[in-house]
Amino acid sequence: MATSAGTATRIYPFMPGGAAYGTNLISGTLALSDLTDSPRFGLKGGGSAAWLAAQGVTLPAVNRIGDHRGMRVLRLGSEDILLLAEDAGERLAKVKAAWQAAAGPKGHSSWREEGWAWMRLSGSRLAEAMSMLCALDLRAEKFGADDIAQTRVGHIEAVTFRSPTGFDILFDITASAHFARTVAAVAKHTDQHHA
Repeated sequence: MATSAGTATRIYPFMPGGAAYGTNLISGTLALSDLTDSPRFGLKGGGSAAWLAAQGVTLPAVNRIGDHRGMRVLRLGSEDILLLAEDAGERLAKVKAAWQAAAGPKGHSSWREEGWAWMRLSGSRLAEAMSMLCALDLRAEKFGADDIAQTRVGHIEAVTFRSPTGFDILFDITASAHFARTVAAVAKHTDQHHA
């Protein structure tokens, strides 16, 4: 991997040189976007919640989403927290640097930035597509903007939640190409259904 200013540049599945490069990310009435290279940081294990709280991060209840200085705070378990910083990379970098410099107890890195793909599904046929991809009732009146579902989406174990433009889906990075193909098949089905 290339280095710049002493920092390794990661190659993600859909990027040139990545394992899923060349896999079609659909657009149109259903669109799939890859956010895997967006900044995030996960902590897990004893001391994680207390350490984050000591940094001023307000933690939501389990399976809920909070906000901290432009970052989304996903509480996946009592001591399993993920910070997503799509537009707050510098703020997240400060939290991560403070964690690395801190003495324990502080939990341990859950490697979410390395092990999970981060995709966003949007478009005018989103509700129909999500009903085909996930068995849960994700309609707005049942699944709110601050809810998290830890379930199966597109036949893979995933974490999903609402984003301003659709649904964000986090899952094992090795399933990236499979997930993109599954979503493309669902998009084709919905397009045929409405033709």
